[in-house]
Amino acid sequence: MSAGALAALAGLASMGPQRLRLLLAHHQPGDALDLLATGAELHPMFTRATPAELLERLRAQAAATSADRALDDCERCGVTVLGSFDPRFPAQLAVDPQAPAVVFVRGDVEALCGRRVGVIGTRHATAAGRATAGELGAQLAGEGVAVVSGLARGIDAAAHRGVRSGGGGGRPVAVVGSGPDVHYPKLNAELWEWVATVGLLISEWPPGTAPDAWRFPQRNRILAALCEVLVVVESRERGGSLITARAAAERSVEVMAVPGSPRSRASAGTNQLLVDGAAPVTSVDDVLTMLGLDHRRQGEHPFDPRPVPDALQTLVLAACERQPCTLDMMIAEIGAAISEVALAAARLERDGWLIEAGGWFEPAGSRLQW
Repeated sequence: MSAGALAALAGLASMGPQRLRLLLAHHQPGDALDLLATGAELHPMFTRATPAELLERLRAQAAATSADRALDDCERCGVTVLGSFDPRFPAQLAVDPQAPAVVFVRGDVEALCGRRVGVIGTRHATAAGRATAGELGAQLAGEGVAVVSGLARGIDAAAHRGVRSGGGGGRPVAVVGSGPDVHYPKLNAELWEWVATVGLLISEWPPGTAPDAWRFPQRNRILAALCEVLVVVESRERGGSLITARAAAERSVEVMAVPGSPRSRASAGTNQLLVDGAAPVTSVDDVLTMLGLDHRRQGEHPFDPRPVPDALQTLVLAACERQPCTLDMMIAEIGAAISEVALAAARLERDGWLIEAGGWFEPAGSRLQW
């Protein structure tokens, strides 16, 4: 009865998450539904906070619903109802200041037990943004990290497609803004079902709930609360991604952003996040480092963080390893144009491979420096 009553209460059109939390702070789910449906007296804290007209609408809606029918709808869709008192309720949400009173889940809640990174962004993503999100999804999953998104079109979907293509140990987690059986957008239906099968799909609303616009800003707080690190790949100057980023920052969740061209509107929001202090993401290593999962220095082989030299840079470096060289000596040995050799030497110096003193170049760390 409790699960069915929770589903019925959450499904009342006039209820809303905050009002439901207040109601269930003072009544058990079954009692709350009965008191509303019969017109009986409710706790004063709830009635004082609920306008009379709204309370009448809630009573009429409760009288027209059924806990048994609501539970049947959940079971038919393979949805599990978890109230905040349930031991299976996500621990990350249980302590949240805006914790949902109930969540409707498909899949395995244990997908939240490992490390978790949110990868989100604009629905109006560029091809480069989608590619970046897909790479991050695949690489994070390859490190056993669960990737959390809102399963929206654009960046969110690309991140989970990356998880699916990567075949790693990390599992997909999605927080959606409709009922857990209502695919939105419809083009993501196949991806939606895959997430529910191999990972976890979470909604604050019962089966059949339409994807009303107001539900998406509401769900963003849940997405933020489930993450250890939130990565925004692309975002316009306004939008849901920035709402989620603010919600993450309020919860002391690390916010990271992928730098983008100042000419691209799709990067206006992410670039502003960087200006405001978000950490930049230039590769998955930045995210893993933020998580404390940087394995590059692990094992018997030393890790060299310097960029790998290209073909011409390799020739320049080899010449300098044989003996200290001037640009003229490099050109004579390699046979390339002066502009190309000078640029290669400058980049090797910038990247820490060469040092220059008085026009002579030699390898960084060379014993000639001792």
